[in-house]
Amino acid sequence: MGEIKVPELAESISEGTVAQWLKQVGDFVEKGDYIVELETDKVNVEITAEDSGVLTELLAGEGDTVQVGETIARLEAKEGASAPPAPKAEEKPAEEAPKQEAAPAQQKTVEEVAPAAEAPQQGNQKQWLIASPAARKAARERGIKLDQVPTTDPLGRVRKHDIDSYADQKSNEQKQQAQASKPANPVSPSPAASENSDKPVERERMSRRRQTIAKRLVEVQQTAAMLTTFNEVDMTAVMALRKRRKDKFFEQHDVRLGFMSFFTKAVVAALKKYPLLNAEIQGNELLIKKFYDIGIAVSAPDGLVVPVVRDADRKTFAGIEGSIVDLAKKARDNKLALKDLQGGTFTITNGGVFGSLMSTPILNGPQVGILGMHKVQLRPVAIDEERIENRPMMYIALSYDHRIVDGKEAVSFLATVKELLEDPESLLLEG
Repeated sequence: MGEIKVPELAESISEGTVAQWLKQVGDFVEKGDYIVELETDKVNVEITAEDSGVLTELLAGEGDTVQVGETIARLEAKEGASAPPAPKAEEKPAEEAPKQEAAPAQQKTVEEVAPAAEAPQQGNQKQWLIASPAARKAARERGIKLDQVPTTDPLGRVRKHDIDSYADQKSNEQKQQAQASKPANPVSPSPAASENSDKPVERERMSRRRQTIAKRLVEVQQTAAMLTTFNEVDMTAVMALRKRRKDKFFEQHDVRLGFMSFFTKAVVAALKKYPLLNAEIQGNELLIKKFYDIGIAVSAPDGLVVPVVRDADRKTFAGIEGSIVDLAKKARDNKLALKDLQGGTFTITNGGVFGSLMSTPILNGPQVGILGMHKVQLRPVAIDEERIENRPMMYIALSYDHRIVDGKEAVSFLATVKELLEDPESLLLEG
């Protein structure tokens, strides 16, 4: 009997949540097949089988929290085993009967998944409901019969959220019946009664990653003396340069020239002039970093993540754009690895892609600086005492930790970013 255990995930991660079982009890798995997907604080991890055999028991349900090293499933391992061949069409029914009797353990295991109730029988064949361990546990605790629970699973499997939805539905029905049976009461309802009104709501469990994001953002606001300073950038020169160079740039590098490479180059140059924004606090000491791993905030299905462009100071414009494209695709496909998210020294976030005109970004601790980009918008700008022109303008924001960064340094940093972006050719000269 083999065991499926939660592997070592990362130095800072000791537990995860079972996001989805990719195999079910009774399934045959080959060595190397993905069995379960775990959701950790940072990324999702798929665990593979180390042996071939039949999955006989799931010890954790979807939504359960599991620890590193914990056994979460058992596999009847068979050395050198291969997937059982499909029965041939010409085999006679009489020859099939002994084979079915020869595998009672597998049939029993499937039946044990959810022996709650029998579906209508056809002839003498029993049909059994299949439910996840978490669903069975929830049903037992709430006194619910599994055969009464509707499910949206195409294979008819009952999940924990099916139990929760069914329980909420029955609870609402009972409340409505109780209210209908009460006599009219002219007294105004109490606040508690108002909270339990019959207005439609939907309750959804926060993902582990969303819980972690929420926890870390609150921690940063409680531990850092965070302030934000603003400036605006005339994007005329950058947009003109992109327009002139974009086609040739794409032909040469097979990647599009976007704003992010300009901003990353400008940020790295400004960090070299104001190194405290590339530092962090460790106890009573400052750790001033002499490398430039820039985090780029991107939107992922489960929330905002910040993958890191390594050694951004050594990369060309094409190298930065290519790294960002690769990381953004990994984020959308939920394929980011832990190493993609660790060790950033400064972060850039672009709310402008969603239409944000101005915002105050929150620090990505333990970093002490984050630059917020925003929407490019035509605004009238005074060129001199006599002329006003419509220019493509962008507000930029720098949030910083005032414990180690003074206002003068933060304002100067942002002014340097502005100057470099308004003269983009100068970015090529920055060492």
